[in-house]
Amino acid sequence: MTSRDIAITVDDAVACLTLDRPHKRNAIRDETIEALGSFFAAPPEGVRAVVLRAAGDNFSAGLDLGEHRERDAAEVMYHSQMWHRVLNAVQFSGLPVVAVLKGAVIGGGLEIASACHVRVAEQTAYYALPEAVRGIYVGGGASVRVARLIGQGRMIEMMLTGRIHDAQIGQQLGISHYLVGPGEGEALGLSLAKQIAANAPLSNYAILNAIPRISDMGANDGFFVESLMAAVVQTGEDARRRLGDFLEKRAVTIKPRQAQDLHAES
Repeated sequence: MTSRDIAITVDDAVACLTLDRPHKRNAIRDETIEALGSFFAAPPEGVRAVVLRAAGDNFSAGLDLGEHRERDAAEVMYHSQMWHRVLNAVQFSGLPVVAVLKGAVIGGGLEIASACHVRVAEQTAYYALPEAVRGIYVGGGASVRVARLIGQGRMIEMMLTGRIHDAQIGQQLGISHYLVGPGEGEALGLSLAKQIAANAPLSNYAILNAIPRISDMGANDGFFVESLMAAVVQTGEDARRRLGDFLEKRAVTIKPRQAQDLHAES
């Protein structure tokens, strides 16, 4: 699972994955995606949540275009589908992923961020999809994930014009869930990941896998699948224990997060 592109550390139940090509603004090459895929195919035992962050000043400036000059049409298609497989694993593996965004979150970097479940942006973050300017098209899932985040009309305009959105606009559009000052993202991201890791694992799995699929269904089909998922999750041993703790007043009282953590929450 070692890679030159991604550094991995584990803090109790939270794994921290660091994009580690700061000299290239964390441009994404095939090795980066393969390392992500390897991690989510076999995460370390005991890990229940992930923080995805970046070394240097930028989350990711997008594809390392030096790898893309000589590919034919079939190779481009297979390469795109490789991204789809890996980012589907990020989204649906059952491990909640908190992304910490700063500086450039461009092209493929935005595609990776959009596959994560909670996004913390620092005020330095900015977003763009410059593929049309380069004469290419998105291939890592943006047509689905980014379009669902901000709406297809906004994504079309963003791509056609090369428009760059700053962190504040990104927050308003729903790209990020939290907006914090420079240098504050990692602490909040790790705090959120630890909180999420303490949830019942089957509840987290259901949240990550049921809600996106239900959103693709008609209402009545969605209601039915919701009831099935509730039946599976709420009859598990973990649910019985946690509900028993609550009823016997042994459970920790749920309180609002501190005001400083919530000031920019969407």
